[in-house]
Amino acid sequence: MDIDQARTFLEVVRSGSLVAAAERLYVSQTAVTARLQRLEQQLGCTLFIRSRSGARLTSHGEAFVGYANQLVQTWEAARRDLPLPPGYQQVLHLGGEVSLGNPMMLDWVTALYQELPGQSIHSEVSDGESLLRKVEMGVLDAALVYQPIYGPGLQVEQLMEEKLVRIRRVERPEPYIYIDWGEAFRRQHDAALPDCARAALRFNLGPLALQFILDKGGSGYFRTRVVQAYLDSGVFERVPQAPEFTYPTFLVYARERDSEALQQALGILRRLIAAEASDWSQRWDPTL
Repeated sequence: MDIDQARTFLEVVRSGSLVAAAERLYVSQTAVTARLQRLEQQLGCTLFIRSRSGARLTSHGEAFVGYANQLVQTWEAARRDLPLPPGYQQVLHLGGEVSLGNPMMLDWVTALYQELPGQSIHSEVSDGESLLRKVEMGVLDAALVYQPIYGPGLQVEQLMEEKLVRIRRVERPEPYIYIDWGEAFRRQHDAALPDCARAALRFNLGPLALQFILDKGGSGYFRTRVVQAYLDSGVFERVPQAPEFTYPTFLVYARERDSEALQQALGILRRLIAAEASDWSQRWDPTL
């Protein structure tokens, strides 16, 4: 099977018809049909039920969607990485969740750049589910996530144990802002604070919610490292008798992709975390 067949399959899935897929791929409908037929012959099953109204996935086709996405993503990753930059022997692919991009990922990549000058580094910030999927596929060497998955080929290590604490702007404590910290948080939060479960203002990204409260006021749940500087300065205060929730950070990597370079990188990461020298306040305004 070639990559064009996988791409064509996914385009038909997205567009719902062979005609629309041909237009988006800038090929003839005959070419699209031929690619799908070769793909079905190689797999030994029917992927689409074709009709005048379009193309509908069979149960085999639905099962193949995930594999096709993996094939295309892995191929695209290989095209981005090869050939290697002159003087470099390999590339480290590292990922982190959005809320860990600054400072954790930034500090890690900076330290790697300074301490491993012969190492090429590609970093990616995305949602945890996407990062973990890429670790499983071998597209990423390691990822920093809040909610790991466990599998026979995955190494999972807890790096930090943080709390989500409720803070408020001292002079403007309203409104309450619901920050979505993931499924585990939602379950615990909504059980402990049912009156706050349907807040009128919600964010799914902590830094945006933080900036809103800094600018307009309000209260919400944040990681202790992020708000500590604001608590120390008196901009924020802890909400009395508010429940707290645990929020650990995990490192996940595939054992089969383990290497000396990766272990060096992980050692540098552990050292940075142990030093606790990073500014986690996520300031957007340097005067704060």
